[in-house]
Amino acid sequence: MRAVRNAILAMMVLTTAAVAHAQASDVPSADAGPSVTGNDRGRKLIALMVQALGGDAWINRKDWTIEGHAATFYKGNPNEGVIAYEEFHRAQPSFAERIEIITKIGVFIPTAKRDIVQVWTPDDGYEITYKGKKELPKIDVADFERRRAHSVESVVTDWLKRPGVEVVYEGTSIVERHLADKVTVLSPDNDAVTLELDETTHLPLAREFEYRDAVYKDHDDDREEYDDYHMQDGFMTALVTTRYRNGDMVSQRYYTKVTYNKDLSPALFDPDKLLEKHK
Repeated sequence: MRAVRNAILAMMVLTTAAVAHAQASDVPSADAGPSVTGNDRGRKLIALMVQALGGDAWINRKDWTIEGHAATFYKGNPNEGVIAYEEFHRAQPSFAERIEIITKIGVFIPTAKRDIVQVWTPDDGYEITYKGKKELPKIDVADFERRRAHSVESVVTDWLKRPGVEVVYEGTSIVERHLADKVTVLSPDNDAVTLELDETTHLPLAREFEYRDAVYKDHDDDREEYDDYHMQDGFMTALVTTRYRNGDMVSQRYYTKVTYNKDLSPALFDPDKLLEKHK
């Protein structure tokens, strides 16, 4: 049971973000060139990032499915077990997400069971079993919504369209031995998201933001790093995502399969549709 609960914690730290370090054969050729200069250099780099990820088709993705494994960490040490899972994401016509935790039952002929599911709507999150649904803890819902609001997708589709937003180029940095261009997007209410983009491919290597803890009132740092890019259905997709909180690794996800625009059924995202009981 502890492994299953660790899986739920791992799922809580998921975010749909694209990521970095691609194989040379998969990465489209990209060169910053002399045009990436001047006062709007930050916006130009983000535009190149979008182009590297798949351009307008990436922005207008309808849905995608992810299969993979997740591990969680505490104070740098891994928690027990690596969890298999499947995610279903819908971006249009409205946001929704479904996460299914997969467990293996049986010794000689293991059977995959999906007894616990999370469904996320624009306003809430639910745990679904065959017995019913229940709302996830408010602190977990707030964390999920905060990360979604600061995701790479949100920066492109929301932040850059807001009046008064500033995009600042902050020079270069190093992310896992990769030279990166560092760009910070600042909102008029003093919120900010920092992106670190591979200097050659312009693919995102990291996303980072700070927020004030609701209980202790201090500032916490949320960071994701993206690695092992591959072309999946026409989109450059990072197959490894590592999340840090205040510098400590808290989770790592490995994708084994990613598919896009498969017209997922609306029933997948219905929190009132309960699971079938296994016999």
